Formats: sequence, structure tokens, C-alpha cells
Amino acid sequence: MGGIAAAAALRPLGAAAAVAGRPGAGADGFPRKADFALPAGRTFLNAAYTHPMPVAASDAMARYASSRTRSDVELPADPPVDLKAEFAALINAKPSEICAIPNTSTGENLITYALGIQRFDGNVVTDALHFEGALVHLKELQQQGLDLRIVMPRDGRIEMRDLERVVDGKTKLVEVSLVAMYNGFQHDLAAVCALAHAHGAYVYADIVQAAGAVPIDVRATNVDFCACSSFKWLMGDFGAGFLYVREDLLGRVAQRTMISYHDTAALDGHWSPFDPLAAATPVTWTMRSDATGYFEVASTAHAAEAALSVSIPYIRRLGVKEIQAYRQPLLDRIRRGMTQLGFTPQTPEGTTSPIITFAMKDGKPVAEKLRRANVSARVADTWIRLSPSVYNDTADVDRLLEALS
Repeated sequence: MGGIAAAAALRPLGAAAAVAGRPGAGADGFPRKADFALPAGRTFLNAAYTHPMPVAASDAMARYASSRTRSDVELPADPPVDLKAEFAALINAKPSEICAIPNTSTGENLITYALGIQRFDGNVVTDALHFEGALVHLKELQQQGLDLRIVMPRDGRIEMRDLERVVDGKTKLVEVSLVAMYNGFQHDLAAVCALAHAHGAYVYADIVQAAGAVPIDVRATNVDFCACSSFKWLMGDFGAGFLYVREDLLGRVAQRTMISYHDTAALDGHWSPFDPLAAATPVTWTMRSDATGYFEVASTAHAAEAALSVSIPYIRRLGVKEIQAYRQPLLDRIRRGMTQLGFTPQTPEGTTSPIITFAMKDGKPVAEKLRRANVSARVADTWIRLSPSVYNDTADVDRLLEALS
């Protein structure tokens, strides 16, 4: 199964899908419609909610699920590719700085507890465009005594001058979303890290709306910690994600808060009466010193990892910069068209993240128009969020605009 999944990750997906009767990619490699099983006549502009899996990734996941029903198939101990190495390459990290987590929120909680934030002996700085789940976490800690400082946006942006006003010598952590889930605003992460480090603070970045969609370089930005799930722009599934911890912080700044067998490099049980160590101890072990040894608590989601063993190499093969460059004209076309239709842009001009958002007075008629036109987007009561990906083209954008005109 591992060999088949690895082969699927390396073959040209568009060519394989074209053989099956679906159209292949354009001459420049985009759009990648043939790589996905999107229903004919449906326009999907909601990847920021959950990105469709490539067909080959779904097939790998199905093969793993099938193997779980059979007693004559030996289950693989690990994914068919080194996922930590693949993800590390995507963000310019070392594999030893990456560990598996089930979701972004787990990563954020692990870091705040590893830094001892719950002692409330310093302040935490964040902004109002940070992930809503993280804001709930921090606001709950605020009710318990945390000095929490939330910077408000100006015209859809978080201004550095506003962050500078609240970061001080007592700041322990600056928490941000690299790309804001609401409107796609993207922080200058290097500048945020420089500000925090100048005051002795650390930076945690939620990269769930960035990883796989915009270039990330943890070395260039000098970010301390970041985390993401895989079901958005990594094109994976729920239950699998990644946490990055800068290696020089392990054990010195970031401490273990939970311990399990996944944290060990060598673990052996001594229960047999013929084992010479049985009388001395039931187990012997050695603790790992990498990110896995500090933060990977227990078994990981093997089925979701099977999908990622295809989707992350697929993203790397396409190239994140190339994905971003292909997507930008679509976002510009959406901005022009939606503005002409009377929607108010909430995403700052010049933003190159995968998200564009517009404000409106009443979302109900908008949602109904899109439903009738078979167009999928994130429609709230007073805003609409659009997030095209590698399978979208100008015809998809025009269908959206026609449905709302």
C-alpha cells in the first residue's frame, strides 16, 4: 500500500485524470480541474473552509481504510513518505522541528502551556483578526487573570504601530494568524518577530490559512512556533496537522507539559520471566530531544496521513509561489466584479493570500442566489468570503458574478 501511495504522489495527476475522461490542466499547468472530483456544473470557491482532496490523495486514504478491514494485510507503521520532512521542506524547517498534532488549536494550547502562560506573570498580545478559536482560548485565560492585549484592525489591517504600543518588557507571547481567516490579511511575520524578540517575547503563528497557499519561511521570519491543520490548503483531512518549534527553544524555553510513549526514542517492556530486567523495572526508555519528543502525545491519524503523503508532495511539485501567482488574477477579477456589484471589500488592496472578503447588509438573499447557481462560498449574515484554489478559473469567477448580478 505504501508503494502504491508513493507512486500516486509522484505521477502527473492531471494526465491520469484526463485519461479517465476529465479535462486536463491548461498549458501552463493550471487550472488543475482534472486532479479533483468536483461535480460538473458546480463552482467551489470555499477552500478556506475545507479544501477538496486531490483524487489521488483520496485514493490513498481509501486504500488505507480498506487495509484496516483485512487481517491478511500488514499495516504500515509509518506513512509511505516522511511527512515531517515533506512539511518541513514546505516551510523551510528541519524535520526535527516538526511534530504531528491533530489540529491547529491543539498546537496553540500546547505552546501556551509549554511557555507557562497560565502562570499569568506576563502579558500576551494578539489581534482581533486572529483565529476565533484561539481568541476564545485567550479570552478564557483573561477571565482567569491573564493580561491580554488585543489590537484592533484599521481598514482590514493590523498596523505595526498598534502592535508596538502594546508589546513591552512583560510580554511573554505574541499570537497571530499569519493569514486572517476573516479577510485574508497577512502579517509581515518577520517584522512581528523582530518586535517581539526585541522585548524578550516569543511569537506563535497560526498558519492554517497559509501553509500550502502562500510561501512560508520560518528561517527568514525567525518565528518561534507555528501550527496548522491539514484539511485546508494542505488538501488533507481532519485529524492531522503539524506543529513547528524552533529547535533551540526545546527544553530551554518550551517545556514538556504532557508525556507519552511517542516522546521516547527507545521503549521496551520487561514482563517476561525470562527477561533479566523483569525484576528491576517493567519498562526502560530514552526520551527524544526533538519536537516530537516534546509535543507529540500519542498515536496519529494514519488515514489522514495517507492522504497527506500524496497531497503535500503534490503541492510542492506545483510550487506554492506558482499556486499564488496563478490565483492572484482570479482574486483581482473577484475584487473588481464584486465591488461593481456594490459589495464592500474587507480585504486590503495588495493582499496576496488566498482569501478575499466583502461586507454586505443581508447575507440571506446572497446565499440563496449562490445556492440556485450551484456556487459554494462562505456566506455569513453580513459578509461573504471567497477563496479560489488551483482548480478554479475565470469561468468560475464569472459564474459567481453572474449569479449575484
